[in-house]
This record gives sequence, C-alpha cells and structure tokens, in this order.
Amino acid sequence: MNIIVTSLFVDNQDKALAFYTDILGFVKKHDVPAGNFRWLTVVSKDDENGTELVLEPNDNVAAQDYQNSLMQQGIPATMFGVDDIDKEYERLKTHGVEFTMAPTAAGDMKLAVFNDTCGNLIQLIEQ
Repeated sequence: MNIIVTSLFVDNQDKALAFYTDILGFVKKHDVPAGNFRWLTVVSKDDENGTELVLEPNDNVAAQDYQNSLMQQGIPATMFGVDDIDKEYERLKTHGVEFTMAPTAAGDMKLAVFNDTCGNLIQLIEQ
C-alpha cells in the first residue's frame, strides 16, 4: 500500500498554487474544475509520479476551524523533506518566506517551520 494523494487546506487555491510552484518549486500535476473550486494538485519536481499534494479549499467551517486551530497552536499542517535545510532556509528567506522556527537541531535531524501564506505552518526536515 502506498500514499498517492494527501490534502492540505488552503484559503485561496490560486495563491496556494503560486506559492507552492513559484516559491517552493513544486510542479502542478492536475488542475481540473470541480464546481466552484478545482481538483488542484502539485508534486515534487524530483518525482512527478510521486505523492500528490491536493491544495484543498477550506470552504467549510470544519476545515477553517481545523486550519485556524493548528495555526494558533503553532502546529505544522504537514512536513516536507529537504537534503540541506540551511540552504533551503536561506533560499526561501530570499523569496520573503516567513519562518516561525529557523533550522534547529533535534536529535539526528534538523527542523524548521514556515508560514505558507495560505493558512498553514509547514515543517521542513533534514534527516
């Protein structure tokens, strides 16, 4: 069994697509109309047949409450792996990305947390 799709609530699909592709470097995989919204997914440019991330509209109270609660408590909504967290931190900072936690050692790994501008905190990890 494999994870093929996972979702992340976003407050604006267009803004999320721009951030996740232009800033983070993901690649748009699917963009299909679905009523008032879209089935909008991105994938890693290094594995375009890998796990898809759905940029899911938070257009319901439960999604908004969940997203707001995680943000208020400082809990990342998901985690992305990187090879060199210090390099990625510097690259993202040059693009104006706001970090709530700079690269920090945690045992045999390093972690950092940033705001995705779409209602989520995202954790980076270098193992």
